[in-house]
Amino acid sequence: MTQQGAVLQGYNNELVKCIEDLCMQKEELNKQIQQAEEEKNKLQHEIQVLNEQLECVCENLAQKVASRNELDKILAETEAAYMKILDSSRTLLNVLKKEVGSLKHTPELKTS
Repeated sequence: MTQQGAVLQGYNNELVKCIEDLCMQKEELNKQIQQAEEEKNKLQHEIQVLNEQLECVCENLAQKVASRNELDKILAETEAAYMKILDSSRTLLNVLKKEVGSLKHTPELKTS
């Protein structure tokens, strides 16, 4: 029976060792889970911060695009008005040249 007791004691020792190994594996896995949860929380916070920054950038961009569109409109209106001024100036110059030309043909202005 002593031999059977020794065998039983050997089994018991192996069983205890297996249980201790499983406990160590569980502890290691718990550490990994905790690290993963911390990383997940960190990343979620970073995502939230980035989303807030993105929202600000999008709002700023929308304002700048609206300002640019307004400037484009003002510039187009100004260029159109300037073209009208140029056209009127050309017309005025042509009329003035005709008038001056017709004055040269009048007898009072002819030089002898």
